[in-house]
Amino acid sequence: MLQRLFPHPVLSLVVAVVWLMLANDLSPGHVLLAIAFGVAVPKLTAAYWPDRPPLRRPAMVLEYCLVVLWDIIVSNIQVAYLVLFRRGDSLRSRYITVPLDITVPEAIATLAGTITMTPGTVSADLSADGRALLVHCLDTDDPEGTVAQIKQRYERRLKEIFS
Repeated sequence: MLQRLFPHPVLSLVVAVVWLMLANDLSPGHVLLAIAFGVAVPKLTAAYWPDRPPLRRPAMVLEYCLVVLWDIIVSNIQVAYLVLFRRGDSLRSRYITVPLDITVPEAIATLAGTITMTPGTVSADLSADGRALLVHCLDTDDPEGTVAQIKQRYERRLKEIFS
C-alpha cells in the first residue's frame, strides 16, 4: 500500500521540500499542496524510473550535500580571485579525464552535475562505455591531483551512497 502511494519516497520528499522552499510559505495550503505534489509527481513519472537505484546509505546524502556546498563556496572565491586578479593568458585551463569506479547511472549523473555546479569545472562528456568523464578545469597545475580530489571528495561518497 505504502509502496503504491509513494513509489519513490525520496523523490516525494524532495519535491515537497523544494515546493515549500520555492513558495517560502508554511501556511496549511502550501503544505497540503507540497504533499499533493510530493505524491503526484513521483506517481506520474514512475514509468520513467523502472529501476530506481537503492540508496545504501541515505545518511551519507547529507554529508555529500554539505561537502558539495562547501566546495561551491570555496570555488566561488577561487574563481572570483582568478577573474579579478589573473590575466586570461596566465590561466592553466585544460581538459582532464576522470576514470570512473561507479557504474550506477544516477551516481554518474550526480557526479557530473556536481562537477558542473562547482565553479571552475564543467563536465564536458561521458565516454561511450560510461567508464570515464571528461572535465574542463578553468585553472589547474596538477591534473592528476584534480582527478584524485574529484574521486576522493565526490566519487567515493557516491559509491557509498549508491552501492
